[in-house]
Amino acid sequence: MESVLDTSIEFLKGVGPQRANLLKSELGIFTFGDLLNYFPFRYVDRSQFLKLNQLIDQEAHVQVKGKIKEAKIVGKGRGQRLHAELIDDTGSIELVWFQGARFIKPQLELGKEFIVFGKPNNFNNKISITHPELTSPQEALLTVNSTLQPVYHSGEKLSSRGLNSRGVEKIMQSLFAKIKNDIPENISKPTREKYKLINRGQAFFNVHFPTGDEELKNARYRLKFEELFFLQLFILRQKLGRSLQSSGHIFEVVASHFNDFYNDKLPFELTGAQKKVIKQIRKDCATGKQMNRLLQGDVGSGKTIVALLNILIAIDNGFQAALMAPTEILATQHFNGLSQLLEGTSTNVAILTGSTKQKARRFLHEQLENQEIDILIGTHALIEDKVKFKNLGFVVIDEQHRFGVEQRAKLWRKNNPPPHILVMTATPIPRTLAMTVYGDLDVSVIDELPPGRKTIKTEHCFDSARLRIFGFIKKQIDLGRQVYLVYPLIQESETLDYKDLMDGYESITRAFPIPKYQVSIVHGKMKAADKEFEMQRFKKGETHILVATTVIEVGVDVPNATTMVIESAERFGLSQLHQLRGRVGRGGEQSYCVLMTGNKLSNEAKLRMSTMVRTNNGFEIADTDLKLRGPGDMMGTRQSGILEFKIADLTKDQQILLYARTAASDLLKEDPNFRKHENVLTGQSFKVYMRKKSTWSKIS
Repeated sequence: MESVLDTSIEFLKGVGPQRANLLKSELGIFTFGDLLNYFPFRYVDRSQFLKLNQLIDQEAHVQVKGKIKEAKIVGKGRGQRLHAELIDDTGSIELVWFQGARFIKPQLELGKEFIVFGKPNNFNNKISITHPELTSPQEALLTVNSTLQPVYHSGEKLSSRGLNSRGVEKIMQSLFAKIKNDIPENISKPTREKYKLINRGQAFFNVHFPTGDEELKNARYRLKFEELFFLQLFILRQKLGRSLQSSGHIFEVVASHFNDFYNDKLPFELTGAQKKVIKQIRKDCATGKQMNRLLQGDVGSGKTIVALLNILIAIDNGFQAALMAPTEILATQHFNGLSQLLEGTSTNVAILTGSTKQKARRFLHEQLENQEIDILIGTHALIEDKVKFKNLGFVVIDEQHRFGVEQRAKLWRKNNPPPHILVMTATPIPRTLAMTVYGDLDVSVIDELPPGRKTIKTEHCFDSARLRIFGFIKKQIDLGRQVYLVYPLIQESETLDYKDLMDGYESITRAFPIPKYQVSIVHGKMKAADKEFEMQRFKKGETHILVATTVIEVGVDVPNATTMVIESAERFGLSQLHQLRGRVGRGGEQSYCVLMTGNKLSNEAKLRMSTMVRTNNGFEIADTDLKLRGPGDMMGTRQSGILEFKIADLTKDQQILLYARTAASDLLKEDPNFRKHENVLTGQSFKVYMRKKSTWSKIS
């Protein structure tokens, strides 16, 4: 049923066809409903005025009253600008416009009083405000009765058509005059009462034209809750639908493959967290429904052994398993590690990567289809159409964020019914993202490290401390330890990165000359066999220092390496720094991480460095990363539209998200098809929401 909110924006008083085209192209506003959801990004307290002699160079925006004494255009061409002098009974300031000078000057009547809003700055010992907002006192009286004036994002094209923040505010007033009583409710009365949510129409009005802080707070709470509530309905319905439709293999027995390994081969006592996760996965695989579980665990927490033990249960039940890793180095390491652990058992492990020769591939394909291979480890090569399993029952995807949805889906379709899926990540995911991006998955967390692991000591050093750091590295090598030295790799500048790496390698070989010191180098331009050769030299202890790009970010495990030096650390994100630091501290010795940077750092880079020095807690680091980068950039989900919120903010609204998820879960338990009278409007709104949402992956 068509709503007044579906009306095209050009039919709103004060808009018209030309402005409508701009609103569509610049802001994505096509309908009354779109404009309603175009929220202010801040508010100005219009009850407060400062005198001109009170102004100082400051961050905050201010509001003043004064009369225009003089207005003139100075300069020529691109350098042209408009200068005006504003005076009150205490002094004067300068108003400056670098754009729209000829358009604005006629409005500046000499002797006329204006309300001026903007950010003061001090230039040549004189206070000025650049591109201020101007309103006459008479015009201010005509606005909606609101002490907090909304401020909207605009732009040069919009402003040239009178759609600066004040212009948007005017058409917003026009909108409410037309639709204030036509904003339908979409959350049931019992839910509104339980979570103390104000009426929807009132919330929209108060978020655009609040009369005070309390009204604004209640309005924002209601609208944030609503946005997160419908997202959670969407996610939880996905999860519910899959559990009802997606039958899975039942792992009924735990037999010799698991028991013999657990009793005779397990190299260490499992932590309580590992045991808990194994039980969760075992329970999932016994329900007859296909499992989709995310396993989070900090670097070195023992995710791989948990995956292996559950793989062995799959084999005990007559199934094959696959483990897919994002890089050849990591896949090879998994293969070597699992082969070593399973040595002397009847479990057959194989590896398939881009480097596997054609003859070996054909033999491997044959073995796989005859079920002579129990566990196949590999890279993207696993998802090729030629790779056919006889009976695939369990799939592990390591560092799953490196794989696209379609790549994971291909592995999922290798069997019917589909195999159980365990996706693993050592990049800790903040709770808010776990409930959104991965909200349709069951989530397990290994939140304790194996006993005996020491906390890695992290230090931030400027380039001037390089000789001291070289001295420290020599002491570590004298103690029989090994060292990583990592350079950033930024795709847009591979040539420059390669040069940085080679320059670094040369300076290291000068500071650590042969034959006393042996230095390896690994980077993306090397052939896979050469990379593997150098990695093996380092693992065997034949080289003291490994100079590398971030190719060693995940999975490289050398317990004897106790020092990680990260060059140009300011060029790395927090999660990547944390991953790199996790390459050390894997043995019983004290380990160190040194963050080398230049002297000039942005505030954000300083926060990243101080966070790394302060804490080793991956989840705390992930929360800081979320605040710095935002959810879309952090998870690489910008393109999906999942996290493009209108008003909610995952970095600040964790409690509201929890409330919204609980409310959505309760509703789906009681009335999954929205048949109760009080839920009919929610059901109708949810259908509209589903149509607007892009299709979301059903595969983790």
